[in-house]
Amino acid sequence: MPKAARQTHFLLANRILDLSRDARFEPGHHLREQLLADLLGVSRTPVRAALTLLSERGIVESRRNQGFFLRLRPDELSRLELDVPQSADQNLYAQIVQDRLSGALTDELTQVDLLRRYDVDRTVLQRTLSALVNDGLLAKGQGRSWEFMATLDNDTARDASFDFRRTIEPAGLLLTTFSADQGALDRLRLQHLHFESHPDIESLSSKQLFELDATFHETIAGFSRNAFFLHAVQHQNRLRRLLEFVTNANRRRVKEWLKEHLQIIEAINRNQRDTAARLLHDHLQNANAATAQRRKKMSWQ
Repeated sequence: MPKAARQTHFLLANRILDLSRDARFEPGHHLREQLLADLLGVSRTPVRAALTLLSERGIVESRRNQGFFLRLRPDELSRLELDVPQSADQNLYAQIVQDRLSGALTDELTQVDLLRRYDVDRTVLQRTLSALVNDGLLAKGQGRSWEFMATLDNDTARDASFDFRRTIEPAGLLLTTFSADQGALDRLRLQHLHFESHPDIESLSSKQLFELDATFHETIAGFSRNAFFLHAVQHQNRLRRLLEFVTNANRRRVKEWLKEHLQIIEAINRNQRDTAARLLHDHLQNANAATAQRRKKMSWQ
């Protein structure tokens, strides 16, 4: 089976798991191919391939001439998500980001250096460099060089950043000058609801997710009506762009922070600023923990 097709099937398998969790299907539930195909907007063939992947992992049972049936309880499904195999471009992208964060790559590099280091096809490298530029992680330097944008590239800096943000961002909600723009808050809520209800969250790019996250934090900071608070948050967003691209690879965490953002928005809507500040502090604490966990996982790979 081609790798691209395999990747699609893994993504679809995770969507089936999401659907089963949301519907709280019980063991023995018949996962009908045509119904799943209709719900997920695909044909039956990829659904069958995705169900086969789940069957190979003991999550569903394949019964000859009957179809596929769920084997696990809803609470068991809550802990499951298949690791999706990546394309050559995605693998190289992830490796470059990981090497940058670990300090293995310097601020400036050349295409020749990268070809020598990663031993990949030139076309794959060029596509990957273009993706890094489009995502705001890399910029064209002088001559044939490339330069990484400023980032939080060590554990001490990352922890200091989260400490700073946990101090500043919730405090902005409690300023006497704080005043939420209802139109901006409503737009923010609708954007989050759109992403939260997206039928295929795996298809959303890390850039889209980062921009939504950055917009949320900058919008809330802007409501403080204090330019120093807003500028501080904007500066932190620029520094954390590279790191967040790695963290957003964990789509389970993405779903969690979307819900956390919506809870904060709802608290602001009800003018419960103390609650919103507490929720924002907890959200940043959760983000720090998720980032640390992701970094630990990367160090094992």
